Amino acid sequence: MMQSPRSFVSRRLAALLVGGVVASLTGCGHPMQRKLEGRWYGDSVENFDERDIAAATGWVKSFSMEFSGSSVTVAIPTDDPRSGSYTIASAHDNDVVLAIKRKDGSVDKAKLRIDDDDNIRFMLADGRAIVMQRAN
Repeated sequence: MMQSPRSFVSRRLAALLVGGVVASLTGCGHPMQRKLEGRWYGDSVENFDERDIAAATGWVKSFSMEFSGSSVTVAIPTDDPRSGSYTIASAHDNDVVLAIKRKDGSVDKAKLRIDDDDNIRFMLADGRAIVMQRAN
């Protein structure tokens, strides 16, 4: 049985609209994901014991995170960089919780605070933080 031209056009238009909506939802990502895009380098630490600040700051200066789409690569001193996919688990104001999937399928959570376009804090336990700056 042959379709009427109107029915064909209606179905085709519906398919294009649905495809466009899906692409816009998945292609752009979460607004916080767009804010994180790029490479971030460790700059300093906050709320560390006075005796640990020098060592922690030295370590942090070699720490970086790079966000590209839904992937993140974390580079820490004395270890090979690790990459994985991530999603925004939650976001409230400038506080963001990432769910980072490891190669073995387990998921790590990381809490970030976005101060502005060029500064974020990687929030650690006990109110400690790694202050990071966006690479230019």
